[in-house]
Amino acid sequence: MDIKLQEHVAFHLTGKRVGVTLEAPEGLGLRPALLAPYKDLTTLRYDFPLVLAKTDAAADCVRSLSAVIDSLLQEVAPRGLDGERTRRHVLGLEREIRGLVAEGAKGPLSDLWETAGKLLAAKGGKESTASLARARAALKVDGAVIGCEPDTPARLLTHAWQFVQQTKTREFKAEIERLIVKLTEVLRADFIRSDAGRSAEKLRASFGTAHADDFDFEALSRMLSDAAPKAALPEGRRQRIEAALEVLRSQRFFEAKGGTETPHSFVFDSCAAALYAYRRQLPEMVELIKAVTIAELEIEGRYIDSHHHVYFEEFDANSLRPQDLNLFPGYLVCIRAAGGPMGDNAGLMEVLSLGLPVKVLVQIDDILEEPSVNDGHFAFNARSARLASMAIGLNEVYVMQSSSSNLYQLQDRILKGLQYPGRALFSVFTGASGRSAGLPPYLVAAAAMQARAFPAFTYDPSAGADWASRFTLEDNPQPELDWPVANFAYEDEARQKVSEEVAFTFVDFVACDPRYAKHLAGVPRALWNGSLVPVKESLGHDVNGFPEKVPYLMMVDRNEALHRVIVDDKLILAAQRCRDMWHGLQELGGIRNSYAERMLARERQVWEIEKQREIEAVRREARPATAPVAAPSPAPAVAASTAPSPAPTASAQPAPQPSAPAVEEPKSDEASIETPRCTTCNECTLLNDRMFAYDENKQAYIKDITAGTYRQLVEAAESCQVSIIHPGKPRDPNEPGLEDLLKRAEPFL
Repeated sequence: MDIKLQEHVAFHLTGKRVGVTLEAPEGLGLRPALLAPYKDLTTLRYDFPLVLAKTDAAADCVRSLSAVIDSLLQEVAPRGLDGERTRRHVLGLEREIRGLVAEGAKGPLSDLWETAGKLLAAKGGKESTASLARARAALKVDGAVIGCEPDTPARLLTHAWQFVQQTKTREFKAEIERLIVKLTEVLRADFIRSDAGRSAEKLRASFGTAHADDFDFEALSRMLSDAAPKAALPEGRRQRIEAALEVLRSQRFFEAKGGTETPHSFVFDSCAAALYAYRRQLPEMVELIKAVTIAELEIEGRYIDSHHHVYFEEFDANSLRPQDLNLFPGYLVCIRAAGGPMGDNAGLMEVLSLGLPVKVLVQIDDILEEPSVNDGHFAFNARSARLASMAIGLNEVYVMQSSSSNLYQLQDRILKGLQYPGRALFSVFTGASGRSAGLPPYLVAAAAMQARAFPAFTYDPSAGADWASRFTLEDNPQPELDWPVANFAYEDEARQKVSEEVAFTFVDFVACDPRYAKHLAGVPRALWNGSLVPVKESLGHDVNGFPEKVPYLMMVDRNEALHRVIVDDKLILAAQRCRDMWHGLQELGGIRNSYAERMLARERQVWEIEKQREIEAVRREARPATAPVAAPSPAPAVAASTAPSPAPTASAQPAPQPSAPAVEEPKSDEASIETPRCTTCNECTLLNDRMFAYDENKQAYIKDITAGTYRQLVEAAESCQVSIIHPGKPRDPNEPGLEDLLKRAEPFL
């Protein structure tokens, strides 16, 4: 083995850079090649910043700044030169606002608009003043503007939660206010009929001072007392109404007209605090529900002492129904797990197990964990994976996991979880650990989801009775693949454009973090050869013993120069574990379901047998009928014309038949597909739908052999479940890795 390759293999197996052919990546500012276009996010229009809008509709409470600007331009920028000028000015203002937020500016959109307008004017954009003034007058959206920052998940969820709570408690608040008014009227009417209510002092006070000397209030009081019926409320009923009214007025679950107390807080930063508040407030909930029920009975005159007294004497927390608890504001818990233990939030599962409508946000800033020196394993995402799995295991908890970069896209799912009548868990990765030098949290969070390190999924118990209805992975990029693939274009040394498909794997995500640079080693351009294989291909094959090829990543430095960086075996093993976890989620989400695939394989086998029988039957029917040839008869001696011909003997042989034209076998050096045997499994078309396609019978054929590589032909042959794809010989003798590919292709030639 070449000494240079030995050094590469040694690093891959041991993680130690030895020799002179490996370069240290530290200090180069390397990032995965697919992230190269996103060096400066302030120049791009994407979801962030967000506007936490002040609106009455929960569905519109979170808006993208770009969406706000686009909607505004539709109104103030008509077609034509004036419209284009306004569009240019307003989009310039948007870039300024985006830059201000990236630099840490805070405040509502209206304030940032004014600041950005002044900056534009100072840069020589005074001609934009009129356009921006017209656009500002038409702007109907305002609210805090936030970027993808460490506190974004908590601010966004708290903002949306407040809107949901306002909608949820509106009817109950109105009902309490109505009951307060009605009970007050009952007591006022009773007081007016009482001696105290008809006293001279009360009558004089009710008339005011203007006519105080025109009436004899003493005589008026005697007259009313003699004429009015004596029908005062029974003392027990009056006390019961007064007690219920006091509870309604002093409740602290939300502000209500006539209320006398400051409302409780329902937003907490630990599960322990939320649980303590719930247990402390539970007796108040019991008293309020009891007071509401008594008030309704009293107002309608249906309270019967003999029936209801014993019931309300025994009324306690066990008497509350789920619909009663759902009348109250829910509890929102926002936990910041910076990568360390959960600490005092270890009561999370206890909170989720209770029946109270609690919504918990677990914000995770770091999902990578450096392995201990002793065990040598590369750990990642362990706590967050267990957390979501345990919550789903409770069966009645709404669970949503996502990175913060995708929160705006999932706002409908967030609102659904906040409106869900039971418990809900939101697990969000922010990428805000501060460990990924040079990459903003938005890119780190997005990379984690792309690399399957922190995939997005939702489990909604209210969506249906089965997993297909409740669980979805559809918010992930290319969820049917192990790793999402994108096109990467660059210039080679001859300044020629090169374009290739590049997968973004777990290894790419880890490579974003300088803490793990020791697992990487740069390879000089002069040594880029067939001994290096992309990480995706290395992950697709288990290698036992001494590897013949070393996996590498494509990365770029701060000067946009392209690098090939080989990775050690620990990273490959961690990526394989990440892929296995992703496969488990895919199965839950109905992708690559092992039970379904097993059943499908059985059905395919039966189908193939039946199809083969049909083909054989058609062939038999296509053969022309054959008649036996009689043996020659002996010449008759007498009356030959009337003698019967002898019957054919058993030794008679059928006449020779023309043979069917032989099917010409494809040459071994040409790629081919046995199309009639295709089972329509989609494996080859998913791999490359330009090279492979289906005919009118939904059976595969090679559509364009030049639209793909020999590697894709071999991979298609390996993935074909009925082994009908024959790769033939490679067309390009310079394709990387041909020696290995030819060995893999041998069983299918």
